Amino acid sequence: MREIIKLGLILLLITSVAASILGLSNGLTEGKIEEVEAKASEEARKEVLPGTDSFKSIDDNKFKAIKDENDKILEVYKGMSDGSLAGYAIKTVTSGYGGDVEVITGISIEGKITGIKVVKHLETPGLGANATSADFQDQYKGISTDKEVVRVKTNPSKDNEIQALTGATITSDTVTDCVNMARELFNDRLNK
Repeated sequence: MREIIKLGLILLLITSVAASILGLSNGLTEGKIEEVEAKASEEARKEVLPGTDSFKSIDDNKFKAIKDENDKILEVYKGMSDGSLAGYAIKTVTSGYGGDVEVITGISIEGKITGIKVVKHLETPGLGANATSADFQDQYKGISTDKEVVRVKTNPSKDNEIQALTGATITSDTVTDCVNMARELFNDRLNK
């Protein structure tokens, strides 16, 4: 019995020290992690909305109203080019096969999708993770915001269709849902 109590106390001591070290290292690196994530988001915005030189978040009250209506919209930025509005970069999230999938969608003021980027996912490597490939993401470029983007399993025959990833229909649907969410936000709230 004493041996079990002794082992239990040793285990408690080891886990307490490990938890303290993890907590300390998390506190020390938290700011750097946020900085790296902010820089990655900025680069993704530039990628999906080419030709912009800066981004400004939309008015806080307007964003709060959007967020209250749809909590799957994470960020909305105005893309500026030479001081004029060029379009919007909208980050949305939806549940995929392996977990949440975050997508940034670029939409020009002319109402065209200028690009998309899957910035975070937990999808299956080799299947759903292929949603990060340029071949898949480039299918969305140039699609008008007038019509809902539709995922098809065969070669697209209409200008609002994209071909699903082989073996990853759920992920393809998830990314398309994120893009359609951004498209609807643009049509209903931002393009007014």
